[in-house]
Amino acid sequence: MAAGLSFRNISAVYIVAALLLIYSLWVPDTFLSSAVWRSLIDSSALTALAAVGLVLPLAAGAFDLAIGAEVGMGAIVVAWLLADHHVPVFASFVITVLVGAVIGAASGLLITKARIDPFIATLGMSSVLLALIAWLSGGQQLVNLAPSFQRVATDRLFGLTYPVWILLIVGVILWYVLERTPAGRRIYATGGNSGAARLAGVRTAAIVISTLAAAGAIAGLSGALVSSQLGTGDPTIGPAYLLPVYAAVFLGSTQFRGGRYNVWGTVLAVYVLAIGVKGLQLGGAPVWIPDLFNGVALILAVGLARFQRRSTRAEAVRRTLRRVPKADEFQPDPESAVESSGRR
Repeated sequence: MAAGLSFRNISAVYIVAALLLIYSLWVPDTFLSSAVWRSLIDSSALTALAAVGLVLPLAAGAFDLAIGAEVGMGAIVVAWLLADHHVPVFASFVITVLVGAVIGAASGLLITKARIDPFIATLGMSSVLLALIAWLSGGQQLVNLAPSFQRVATDRLFGLTYPVWILLIVGVILWYVLERTPAGRRIYATGGNSGAARLAGVRTAAIVISTLAAAGAIAGLSGALVSSQLGTGDPTIGPAYLLPVYAAVFLGSTQFRGGRYNVWGTVLAVYVLAIGVKGLQLGGAPVWIPDLFNGVALILAVGLARFQRRSTRAEAVRRTLRRVPKADEFQPDPESAVESSGRR
């Protein structure tokens, strides 16, 4: 129980409590208003959705640097389908999700079949996607989207907008897959040691491709919901998601699971970062504060995650050494040796 409530295990919870106290005393009139909190929960749900999708390939050991561009591609594809081709709203969402899955699978094939390093493959894919976004949009915002489409991200159910509910549904599904199924164990095994996993019979290439495809599909969905929330297809939004999404996933890996990428730690981390940025903005901080805050958070999160992994390995080694008998335990008892020789 004490270990579960330790700062090392749930540091984000204590950080949230500290931020709430500080901002409540600093800017109480604005920070404590219901409108600010509704806006924070609604807008951060889309970042959290992209982040929980990214948990899958990272857990499998594949870094997807195209995640921001995939969000941007989803935002433009759905707007392009609606505004230029008058595709129905539901079909536009389905096509956008499928496009995202294809993009993710293409990155996976570059990594597993062409043997290109994940950083290079996904960075190159990001550049290709940014070019496609500029081509589809003509470098302009896509407007005249259907009112029914805009209501998808703004209508509420039990006080929460639909994107928040979508985040919760996707989060539960991914949590169950990662923590309660053989597929989840294979994903973690691939990310932990792909060579050993391959020798154990895990199809590591298929795992990498499928996790990147799933992350691409979820990023595409997130982008489509961003366009619904904004009411336009903005070709510039994608890159802005890369840093906060990675900061959230790495910070989330330090929560609950001791250095392992996980869904609910990631969701918590998204809102920790959102609360931190929102409080500073309400206090009159400069416009560059979000980039600074997320950058520092990413550096600290990566450092803390690596420290936790080293600490976990060191503790495992110490437990193993404690179970190894000491040298003097192997020395025979003299009396037993004499009796043994007498019997011979």
